[in-house]
Amino acid sequence: MLDDDTRDAQTKREDDLVDTVVASFAAAPDPRLREVMQSLTRHLHAFVRDVRLTEAEWNAGIAFLTDAGHITDDRRQEFILLSDVLGLSMQTVAINNEAHGDATEATVFGPFFVGDAPLIENGGDIAGDAPGEACWVEGSVRDTEGAPIPGARIEVWEADEDGFYDVQYSDDRVAGRAHLFSDEEGTFRFWGLTPTPYPIPDDGPVGRLLAAVGRSPMRASHLHFMVSAPGRRTLVTHIFVRGDELLASDSVFGVKESLIMDFDRQRAGATTPDGRDLGGAPWSRTRFDIVLAPSAEER
Repeated sequence: MLDDDTRDAQTKREDDLVDTVVASFAAAPDPRLREVMQSLTRHLHAFVRDVRLTEAEWNAGIAFLTDAGHITDDRRQEFILLSDVLGLSMQTVAINNEAHGDATEATVFGPFFVGDAPLIENGGDIAGDAPGEACWVEGSVRDTEGAPIPGARIEVWEADEDGFYDVQYSDDRVAGRAHLFSDEEGTFRFWGLTPTPYPIPDDGPVGRLLAAVGRSPMRASHLHFMVSAPGRRTLVTHIFVRGDELLASDSVFGVKESLIMDFDRQRAGATTPDGRDLGGAPWSRTRFDIVLAPSAEER
């Protein structure tokens, strides 16, 4: 155990290093970059000092990040996955999507968005050949004053019933994703798949981390949306299935009560809203009414 003088000398040595590193960023010409790097330095050093990080643990951390880099490619983003399971993604979402009236709440973006999803007409099908139970989704896009927003771009994507997004397959399929636009009344509708639970990719370093700490990789059943319109804050969100037992333990902390929806199961052979013939199979339906906040420039 260190005596008081030795402890004080050690503390001063550590404090001096923090001050030196912080000062090294003082001449950064971009004030925001300077602020971020100096704060990051203080917090990283505080973490190392708080847990008294060993050199072996530091090396393990470097190896973990190296592995995350190696497994990341144009179809898989392990660093977003890491951010998600640490709750950092959701904290960033919360900071950047402040409450505004009854605007729909945002949640995590996730690692599986693709920007060139096909266009469908209202009432079209995003599922393609993806396996799963058909689901009719309808709703509206309005502003916080209740006025409809026609022409809002609605990006939608989801996993199939086997728990995989199209980009996780090696055959370049496009399924379970599309974009469409709200009509003149601000309404939209499409066929998708009834969401089912699935694990986040757990065959890499993030999966090993979750296993080591006894956490499940499972995500609650959900359907992704990204909704944008001129003069409105772009909304990135999901809707979740009421009654899913994973709502309280979603691996990326993405569930919000306001985003839990009823997915009403329809009996086999029940008449569909658009007369589509589902071959006598059961299906589900849900409604999601979206409220977009004004953009920062419009407030």
